[in-house]
Amino acid sequence: MGRYVFKLPDVGEGTAEAELVGWHVKVGDRVEEDQILADIMTDKATVELTSPVSGVVTALHGEPGVMSPVGSALVEFEVEGAGNSESVAQNPSVIAQAGDAHREDRIRSSDTPSLRDGEETDASASPPHVSGEGDREAVEGLSAAAPAQTGNYVFKLPDVGEGTAEAELVTWHVAVGDAVEEDQLLAEVMTDKATVELTSPVAGTVAALHGAAGQQVPVGGPLVSFDVEGAGNVVAPAPVLAAPKATGNSVTAPATISKTPTKTSTTLETGSAKTPASAPVARTAQTPGVRPLASPAVRKRARELGLELQFVPGSGPAGRIEHGDLDAFVTHGARGPSEHGASPTSTYARAEGTTETRIIGLRRKIAEKMAESVRRIPHITYVEEIDVTALEDLRAHLNAQGKSSGKPKLNLLPFIARAIVVALRDQPAINSHYDDEAGVLTTHAAVHLGIAAQTPNGLMVPVVRHAEARDPYDTALEIARVSGAAKDGSAKREELSGSTITITSLGTLGGVVHTPIINHPEVAIIGPNKIEERVVVRNGQMVVRKMMNLSSSFDHRIVDGHDAAVFVQRIKGLLEHPATLWMG
Repeated sequence: MGRYVFKLPDVGEGTAEAELVGWHVKVGDRVEEDQILADIMTDKATVELTSPVSGVVTALHGEPGVMSPVGSALVEFEVEGAGNSESVAQNPSVIAQAGDAHREDRIRSSDTPSLRDGEETDASASPPHVSGEGDREAVEGLSAAAPAQTGNYVFKLPDVGEGTAEAELVTWHVAVGDAVEEDQLLAEVMTDKATVELTSPVAGTVAALHGAAGQQVPVGGPLVSFDVEGAGNVVAPAPVLAAPKATGNSVTAPATISKTPTKTSTTLETGSAKTPASAPVARTAQTPGVRPLASPAVRKRARELGLELQFVPGSGPAGRIEHGDLDAFVTHGARGPSEHGASPTSTYARAEGTTETRIIGLRRKIAEKMAESVRRIPHITYVEEIDVTALEDLRAHLNAQGKSSGKPKLNLLPFIARAIVVALRDQPAINSHYDDEAGVLTTHAAVHLGIAAQTPNGLMVPVVRHAEARDPYDTALEIARVSGAAKDGSAKREELSGSTITITSLGTLGGVVHTPIINHPEVAIIGPNKIEERVVVRNGQMVVRKMMNLSSSFDHRIVDGHDAAVFVQRIKGLLEHPATLWMG
């Protein structure tokens, strides 16, 4: 029997520590490989940690609520064989067995797929690679007896789940020739629902990068080739092409970037300034998709200071931003990128040049979705003016009462949601999905309300499920929850899909009127505009009322103009007489 120590893995996004949320096992429990051990939480997501081995739990390190640094001991096991404790280094004969038994620490997130164990290798041709702490100690113990061997290790794009066959490469965080450590961030890839960070399964030197930002990479396809100590997992290095040439503000990479014999000091051009690649370089808005490395504490402090981390030079490993970097950035009075070609001392300096930005990642997905909707759906847009004076009076009254009872503050959306639910009772076909290829209209009994929300990454549509079964307070809480999850990146896949009809609101920026684009394959979308006081005529008198335009679009293949007008007029009547929203 041996002792195996499972350490807190790097959960990505530059996280240096994580909070232990709860244990799923206790001392004395026998666990199987891949069984859930604990839940941890970063500033972005709650993550489930699973066991890399089978054995008996002998110790748990930490209590719920405690912050644990990445790499610290989390769970100790009694396992068959030598484990990965110090005894491995003292017994060279069991190194191969320990290497076979040790797997990369695997993570399954509640909002992003597991990626740490996804590389597909040929088991018959793949000797065990050194990835655990004990394995490294064992190799160090043998270094005097055997010369070091260098092999090639190919990391392949793992299966990101949900039936995904390919993913888009958003950005690289390493370059050819870089020495990387195990669990160091390599790249970001994006599926149709989430952006995921990939970390290195081994320590070694980057020999080749397979793919360029914006390129679709199939699951199981080679992503990064490493020079590693040992035999690696392939017989020979993958063929490579010439390294790309940097021109202007952009770098166009071929499908495979070549290995460089020696890591030399190169320069990156940005406008007329040239900066050595070895020096800390501030990330700018002209580098789409790059997420700066920083701990949760640094990210929180940056938000409090009103700083955008993508503009702060990092002095830590791999460009990680530290507290001192924030201090230096603030000291120099920086808040963002300078205007292209403009002198900070001149108000009327001439601007020269252009900036080309590749549309990749989520922005490209949004563009494709919008283009598909407009191309496939013949839109009919209908706008109606609504007097919301009574509704605003009711809302103010309910919010005043809610202060003493602790109920959430109500904005306009819960009332519009209720009006849509009630109006759909008379016209259920508007709560449908239309498959134009199969010629099938699927009408839903449940109202799963999409809420179009602007996030730091672009437009997303989180979903309030079963809006028909929620009162205004429950609706307000759920809208706030799913919208907040979309904005901070913690939304689960099921929270971003499955809507049957959508509300799109620009809040106080709502304007006078707009033409909302239908969220395909739905057949309707409702868009409230801003509320403003206007002079209107009531009973022959000029009075000031609170008025709001309601913009809406419908799929004209399914909803005729008359039916669209009836639906909106029904919503208008409900909002102008808000007591009727909950009658019947």
